[in-house]
Amino acid sequence: MTDTTTQPLPSQRKTLFQQMELDMRMLGMIGAFILLCIGFDFLTDGRFLTPRNIFNLTIQTVSVAIMACGMVFVIVNRHIDLSVGALLATCSAIMAMTQTEILPELLGLGLNHPATGPITIVVGLVAGITIGAFHGWLIGYLTIPAFIVTLGGFLVWRNVAWFLTNGQTIGPLDSTFLTFGGTNGTLGPTLSWIVGIVLAAAAVMAMWKSRQSKASHGFTVKPVWAEVTLSLITVGAVLGFIAVLNSYMIPERRLARMFEARGEVMPEGFTQAYGLPLSVFVLIAVAIVLTIVAKRTRLGRYIFATGGNPDAAELSGINTRLLTVKIFAIMGALCALSAVVASARLANHTNDIGTLDELRVIAAAVIGGTALSGGAGTIYGAILGALIMQSLQSGMAMVGMPTPYQNIVVGAVLVLAVLIDITYRRRIGER
Repeated sequence: MTDTTTQPLPSQRKTLFQQMELDMRMLGMIGAFILLCIGFDFLTDGRFLTPRNIFNLTIQTVSVAIMACGMVFVIVNRHIDLSVGALLATCSAIMAMTQTEILPELLGLGLNHPATGPITIVVGLVAGITIGAFHGWLIGYLTIPAFIVTLGGFLVWRNVAWFLTNGQTIGPLDSTFLTFGGTNGTLGPTLSWIVGIVLAAAAVMAMWKSRQSKASHGFTVKPVWAEVTLSLITVGAVLGFIAVLNSYMIPERRLARMFEARGEVMPEGFTQAYGLPLSVFVLIAVAIVLTIVAKRTRLGRYIFATGGNPDAAELSGINTRLLTVKIFAIMGALCALSAVVASARLANHTNDIGTLDELRVIAAAVIGGTALSGGAGTIYGAILGALIMQSLQSGMAMVGMPTPYQNIVVGAVLVLAVLIDITYRRRIGER
């Protein structure tokens, strides 16, 4: 007798990764990041993956990562923004002058007044949004190419920042404002664990809710074991990150000064961990909000639709000109937010703040999978790209590589990332 049992064809058999529906490009990026960290840890005799360096690496990444999230929307819409570093410098200068000169003279609010920090940040955000929207108006309504507008902005705003401060370093800054810089503002171990647990639970709930939504609409869903595995990996990654941050202890001298500032005496043998920096919490909030915008709102659908086919989007009724203004206004707001983080981390405003950040931001978005041809990109990919860029630069600095060689390596990695992206998308299109 002939065996009539049907066997799946080779093309019908799914690999483990296919069953889990993993983004192979993103998986490759994560693998490359892990190998990068292990390699630098070996070359630095175990100093790269210490809690202290991971903490510092995290707060150094935040400023670029926040702007990279906005750059995803800009590039997805088939534009580019070369002015983000200069705009960051202008917003930083405006906020520095606001809290050290303007508020004390106009309202009598000196440094460390409860209202000084919040007012300063609002002023910076308004400035960033206004300048960004102006760029968008020039691009959308006057049809000047984004490359030219933002290249002009790169030259204009860098020098506006210089004139606002007369080329001087402005400091010290308000204590509330400085809490967004890193070591001066952390959640502490207990609150960090609470935030970590909430984020992990929210991520798992979102994954299972997405599964239920797909199933209710008749779409194919991942096997239960694959969903459980991804959930466990997510929870482990989030809580593991919190555990590492909570293992970095505040130096004894710094703790003693903190107690002295409160008029207290530090108990003998007292120790305390830093925990999650407030700036990282801000980045997480930005990532969540922009991901929701990209996937759940009309604005997000319009951005990706216009990037995929601008002519079709305009014929379908999308106001692409106003959309351009909105995108660059968002970019301006994120530049201002990055200015808060960057200047607070440095504890003052300097003339060179944000220098070359435009290149780092664009590189982070592209390495993270944002297509320069438009229509494709993710917020979490841009953050991972920023983390890879910062890890690469920090690792090379720790092994003593000269700055020119560091820039050569970063440039080569950027070109290689674009080549890999083009090859990957071409193969996906062939399928």
